Amino acid sequence: MKEAKVDRSEQRLRELGYKQELKRELTSFTNFSVSFSVVSILTGLTSLYGTALNSGGPAVIIWGWVFVSAMSMCVAAAMAEICSSYPTSGGLYYWSSKLGGKHGPFYAWVTGWWNLLGQFGCTAGIDFGLALLLCSVISLETGWVYERWQVVLIYFVILIIHGLINTFLVKLIAIMNTISVWVHIGGVIIILVTLLVKTEHKASASFVFTGFVNNTGWSSSVYVVLLGLLQSQFTMTGYDASAHMTEETKNADVAGPVGILMAVGVSFVAGLGYLLALTFGIQDLDTVLNTPTGNPIAQIFLDSVGETGALLLLIILLLAQFFCGNASVTANSRMIYAFSRDGAMPGSKYLHRIHPTLNSPVWAIWLSCFVSALLGLLYLANAVAFSAITSIATIGLYISYGLPTFCRLVYARDTFEPGPISLGRFSFPIGVIACVWIVLITILFILPGTAPVTAANMNYTIVIVAASAFYIFGNWYFNARHWFKGPVSNIDIEDNENDFVAGSLNKQEEMLQADKTEYIEEEKGEVL
Repeated sequence: MKEAKVDRSEQRLRELGYKQELKRELTSFTNFSVSFSVVSILTGLTSLYGTALNSGGPAVIIWGWVFVSAMSMCVAAAMAEICSSYPTSGGLYYWSSKLGGKHGPFYAWVTGWWNLLGQFGCTAGIDFGLALLLCSVISLETGWVYERWQVVLIYFVILIIHGLINTFLVKLIAIMNTISVWVHIGGVIIILVTLLVKTEHKASASFVFTGFVNNTGWSSSVYVVLLGLLQSQFTMTGYDASAHMTEETKNADVAGPVGILMAVGVSFVAGLGYLLALTFGIQDLDTVLNTPTGNPIAQIFLDSVGETGALLLLIILLLAQFFCGNASVTANSRMIYAFSRDGAMPGSKYLHRIHPTLNSPVWAIWLSCFVSALLGLLYLANAVAFSAITSIATIGLYISYGLPTFCRLVYARDTFEPGPISLGRFSFPIGVIACVWIVLITILFILPGTAPVTAANMNYTIVIVAASAFYIFGNWYFNARHWFKGPVSNIDIEDNENDFVAGSLNKQEEMLQADKTEYIEEEKGEVL
């Protein structure tokens, strides 16, 4: 066989056990733009601004953003170091497998499923936030009083649009993500300048930096402050998208980790400017909290620049959230594609397929949209379901962010071989900080947000997280541990180490099926 010429990133991917199936067309900037678009400060900070305003107020909004960004940068730095060593679309679960030693398959399984849960929640949270904002904009212009089922219906339409774009317009996704970066940065500058110039009676500095509000019903100020961190922490999710896009990125072992770090760093700076502009723009706190528009930020815009100006600023937010949701579906589908490529999901033989003419993982895209749609149905039963969806996203993603770092610290501290991007001697302390923070927020965001707790305001995150944990660990113990061995190569390496031939995907599926069949037969034999 004639030796194929491959670039360094494709060569590294083959060394990790995978053939190049997705087109490697993304630059460092477009890789960063995917993560930056998924983080989307104009989405997370907008959607949960009212929640944070009631749970701690301005002081928690501003200083919480600073603190959470610092903790998120620790998590991102630990992830970026590992990404530089293992630049593959499987990302987090692949890292856990390689770093977990003899327990690698278990950690890969758990990491992959928590990441999937978080990504489904992230896509749902983003597009549902867009649906709510769109309803508020329509209400602002027409006086329409919308009901919950109408919000859910609009949410479904948005998911379908994002599914269609990711299916049929895959070549435009990189362009859309680049546009998204400038919409976010330009949007923040426009909103910042507009509010600072046009707001006649700006809030005082003491209100912005020290003002405390507690409308949760809880008496503990510390607990209320911690609850208010959800706004910032939900926003600072999704930067693992750069890892999931590495198989489509040139110079992936540098571009992927840099994309992760830049997504957090740039988001912090832009997000701080956005939050300062909004909070200084509050002229009447009671009016903002009890706005008839249903959206505190819409009320801030109305009070500062009038109806026409508010509409123009809200359009910027709508565009940003639309791009964000589209990028989330892209990243989610790549994770499904990679996880199913290793046989870890029901229907894996369909989910890892790349359409021959569309060049997109069609089944993975629509599974992402379908599961996200199911999560949106929670809103029909519970008016505070949006907070639960964002909590699910935060918990699921951050557990999956922490597990590879945990494996790196516990099982591979002396054996890990860093890539071009390395933390050096700071690797261990940063990793410890990241893991401790993740444990804290995992506990925090399943707790109730308001008191007294009733069926109408209960935080149903704990129900979904508990059910997910039951499935993940139960399925592992009773089923997957007998056949799931972690990431499996989909290439055959012949005698000449530079000659690679594709075609072992079907062989891999046959091996997995044989393992499952053997296990079932053994179980039947034991019963008989």
